This record gives sequence, structure tokens and C-alpha cells, in this order.
Amino acid sequence: MVVGELADRSDVLVIGGGPGGYAAALRCAQGGSSVTLVERDRIGGTCLNVGCIPSKVLIHAADVAHLAAVSSKWGVNLTADVDVSALNAHSADVVSQLTNGVSELLETAGVSVIHGEARFSRPRRVAITSGELVSHHEFDNCIIATGSRPVGLPGFELTGTAVVDSTGALALEAVPSSMVVIGAGYIGVELGTAWAKLGSSVTLVEAAPRILPELDKRLAAVVRRRLKELGVSVLTNARAQETIDGFVTVEVDGSEHSIAGEVVVVAVGRRPNTDTLGLEAAGVSLDEQGRIPVAPDRRATSAILAIGDVTAGPALAHKATAEAEVAAKTILGQRSAFDPAAIPAVVFSDPEVATIGMTLDDATAAGIEANDFRFPFAAGSRSRTLDDTLGFVQLVADGSGTLIGAHAAGAGVSELASGLALAIEMAATVEDIAATIHPHPTMSEAIAESAHGLLGHPLHVHR
Repeated sequence: MVVGELADRSDVLVIGGGPGGYAAALRCAQGGSSVTLVERDRIGGTCLNVGCIPSKVLIHAADVAHLAAVSSKWGVNLTADVDVSALNAHSADVVSQLTNGVSELLETAGVSVIHGEARFSRPRRVAITSGELVSHHEFDNCIIATGSRPVGLPGFELTGTAVVDSTGALALEAVPSSMVVIGAGYIGVELGTAWAKLGSSVTLVEAAPRILPELDKRLAAVVRRRLKELGVSVLTNARAQETIDGFVTVEVDGSEHSIAGEVVVVAVGRRPNTDTLGLEAAGVSLDEQGRIPVAPDRRATSAILAIGDVTAGPALAHKATAEAEVAAKTILGQRSAFDPAAIPAVVFSDPEVATIGMTLDDATAAGIEANDFRFPFAAGSRSRTLDDTLGFVQLVADGSGTLIGAHAAGAGVSELASGLALAIEMAATVEDIAATIHPHPTMSEAIAESAHGLLGHPLHVHR
């Protein structure tokens, strides 16, 4: 049923209620604008509901379960009994707490929330479909924050049970006896590692020559070593062909292999959600990847702004939130531009990986004179107390000694990423970092150790 052509109106219309969308809505409302947020599914988007948050719940549970396999050498004998139903219920509760919190924030800020799917009919007007109802909404400015969705793979149609995407892999009802994960990027590695720790026999299939192909090879090598310790099989230069009766046919270097996979997880990438928005009616063009080109102030047109996965750059929730700040300031008449010195990226693998800014190879390719130093956690004290010495911290500095990159693989290094990003944003020098007192014993000491190494006088490793 179509509800008349008379349109409601807001100063700002936000399409998409994920981390970028709801942050933009809150900031615009806090600035005095009337704001309407349209979300076709659940507030919180992919990240809160079926991505970042439930995956970290799964990973944490898997880490706890895995303690039973390694704790005896510490003098602690444990057993683990995995109840996937209880795990799923706990995950749902965590998600509910967070999404309810966001909904409360939106309500308190005066943001009007409409559950439906928006499609542009004019440059400053959308039609919103909610079930059988269609309403219309006009705006002065619109922020598109519709995120992305998993890419499918021919020959592997999703069934919801035997063949699933990353969302389905977070909702399995039992630990499968065997699992094949197609795609060994960060999503595939995180999911494969978690289910392996929970008891599944996991095989990772990656078309590239190595796992985590988007990362520096030294970081990827650390994760590959731990996967081997966990018994995870890794096939690189490999292409999955089809799945029949619980087995996946994989071609590796011209020869075919049959791999047992009670569950097959397709994790070969994501694509932006821009194809159903009717952007041509708003005068918005797309690039070859289906993304919306924007200026540094996030404007695509005089009335349309875009943030998050629908724009260029890494598909990360914190990037979308940072872009939301810029978009809101732009709309509120404040000069603003998205121009970070570095966007930290974290992989919640085992061990964790954090990468911020340039690698030495990046700097060399850009014609920047640079040096680096890697301090191994095996030479540190905190990693010894944790009985997990795998990995390192690597700092990269330009010819003047300014930090331009920081990279780490090791236990808990995700918590080091913000401090390293701050140092890069503030153009800290290696001397600044070396002179900063780092607490002992912590994993963060490796940052200072790396700085001392760059200065030519390492303390706990030989020069």
C-alpha cells in the first residue's frame, strides 16, 4: 500500500544504522539538526548484530575452551565442555545489550528511527518501504551509511547449514566435525581459528600465495605458525571448485583434492550495499567497485554524503565512525576533512595482529627513506609470564626519525593499536617513544624496546 505523496521532512536523513550511521545521526542531533535514521534490519548494523561483536564473543569463548589443551604445563588441569547453544544465547545477550543501548541513545537524542528500506526518487527525496507500506521523506542533507555484505561464490550456494557465509558461521548450532573455510583473509582466519579451538577439524583455502594477503608477510607468517600448532590445515594458491556430500573439491597447483567439510564457510570478501538505493535519481555515480566517490568532507553531491563501507578505504567499523564525525561537522557548517595519518587495523587471530601506517616496503615504494626495528616478544618478560612468546613489535620511522608505521603480532596486541596510532597522528619521534616510560612487565614494553633498537642501542636484544 502506498501512503500518499505527501512527504515528511528532516534536516538530515541517515540511511543505515550501523556504527557509522548511528554515530552520524547522534552527532547531527547533538548539533541541533532534526534527524531521521532509516534502517532496514536491526539498529547496530552488521558489526553489532552479526559481525564484530558476536565474532569476538565466539573468539573469546574459543580461547577459554582452548585453555584446557595448554594449561597443564602451568600446573592447572582443566577440562572443557562446549555448549554451543549456551554460547549462542550468551552472544545474543551481549548483542542485545549493546544494540538496546544504541537505541536508547538515539531516542534520548531525539533521532526519529524508521525501519524500512530507502530508495532515492529525487536528489533530496527518498521512498521508504516498510513491509507493504511506502512513505516518502525529504531532507536537506542525507548521509549514506548502508555498509556491505558478504560476496557469494559460484558452486557454493548458501544453505544456512552446510554452506554458510560469515554470518552463518556465527550461528552454528553445534561444533562441526570438519570445516572448510574458503578465504583466508582476516574474517576467514578469525572464524577458522575459533572453530578449530572449539574442536572442529579446520582447513583454510586461500587463492593467494599466503594467508592474510592484505597484511605484511611477516605478520602473516606469525599467524601461520600458530595455525600449524593448532592443527589447522592451510592450502594456498588453491581454488575451491564445489561441495558435494560433505566434501569440498579444491584445485591446488593444477591438481584436485577432496577435503572433508561438514560445514563450508564462504569468506571471500564483501561488497558495498549501494545497488538498491536508486542513486542515479540522486545524481550519485559509483566507481568500478560499486562504491561512492566522495570529497574529503564526505560529500558526494551538494546534498548527499557517504561514509563507511560504501566508500573507498578499509571496511572497518572505526573508520566509519571517524568518517561520521567528519560528515556531521560538514553538515553543521564546520570545516572538516577525513585525512587520518593512519587507520589502525586489527585481526583477532591467534596471535592477534595490529597494523598501523606504513610498512618498510610501503615507505620504500613511496620513495621515503625509512628504517625499521623489530623487537621479538620472545625477548620480553610479560610474554614469558603469559607463556606466549610468539610475535613481535615493529616500528618504522622516516629519515628524520618520525614514526610513520607500527606493526605487531602477539598476545593482546589489539590493545596496543590506539596508542601507536596516536603516536603516528601526533608525529612522535623515535626519541619521544624511547623516552616515554612504559610499565613493566607489559606487552607495551616492546614498543619502547623497538624505539631503542631504531636509535641503535637496543637493551634486551643484541644490536
